[in-house]
Amino acid sequence: MTVWDRPEPPTRPVPLDRERIVAAAIALADEGGLEAVSLRKVAARLDVGPMRLYGYISTKEELFDLMVDEVHAEILPEERPGDWREVLRIRAHRTRQATLRHEWLADLLGGRPTLGPNALTVTEATLAAFDGLADLDTVMRAVETVSAYFAGAIRREIANLRAERATGLSERDWQRASGPHVRRMLATGRFPALAKAVHDGTEVDAEVSFSTGLDWVLDAVAAKLARPPA
Repeated sequence: MTVWDRPEPPTRPVPLDRERIVAAAIALADEGGLEAVSLRKVAARLDVGPMRLYGYISTKEELFDLMVDEVHAEILPEERPGDWREVLRIRAHRTRQATLRHEWLADLLGGRPTLGPNALTVTEATLAAFDGLADLDTVMRAVETVSAYFAGAIRREIANLRAERATGLSERDWQRASGPHVRRMLATGRFPALAKAVHDGTEVDAEVSFSTGLDWVLDAVAAKLARPPA
């Protein structure tokens, strides 16, 4: 029986429910990452004994599932988007925005599907947007491809933000500090393509990079959908 199927215990003297438990866990994770979340720390935040939580949640993994599903409520669009492309674009951007608010989500993106009601609603809206456009296998590969892109791009962005905090160096500061080494390596002539990218490439911010890559992936999916079946 999953946490979604298991009923909550009856109310006791100190009011408690999964909603309050998940809200406390998310607050802890927002402050200190997933490593700051434990049933003991959540119980302390709620001013209850740790054993009280086991009536509602059996493991920390269940708690993480509930947290991820709660954040999926932020990913749901406010209104029904138009076509499949807009559905996937909105999903990608809202997932990025939610992860920037809750950086710990980057550590839980991907892997096995989340089975909570909010996550299932997001998935349903995504698949429904492809209705009648292609066979199911093509639709699933299209959704997987776009999801893999935005999950990877989001993780990279969060990794850069964490590195900036850990080192105290902004991206530009890090580039300056690394500059002498990079120039020495490029001067060897062993990396001509990289040298061209370093000297002639245009820097863009994370949002522009994310949006551009997303459009390219969506273009590729559109081309596949437009191709007649073999």
